[in-house]
Amino acid sequence: LELCSGDIGFQSAKTYDVEVWSPASEEWLEVSSCSNCTDFQARRANIRFRRKPQGRPEYVHTLNGSGLALPRVIIALLETNQQPDGTVRLPEVLVPYMDGQQVLEPAR
Repeated sequence: LELCSGDIGFQSAKTYDVEVWSPASEEWLEVSSCSNCTDFQARRANIRFRRKPQGRPEYVHTLNGSGLALPRVIIALLETNQQPDGTVRLPEVLVPYMDGQQVLEPAR
């Protein structure tokens, strides 16, 4: 979700939020945010580089990104993939990271 200029931080040129749908609360929940800060932060911290050894110093461009809000991600995975028998069918893209396991079963 690309944020409008009124919702982004003063240092950001562009910000994207990553959101997941929560069926239980019937709302989208933000799980991460990523911003392009162009050279704003580099100017404040005086972070520069040279394209060529004798070239003039230029300010780098920086990105800010938060990690995933893991509890919200797990809640969304459970809510959207739980089956009537209590098992949770994992999305295909996660199966390789779960050693091929496709379904989570409740402890009995």
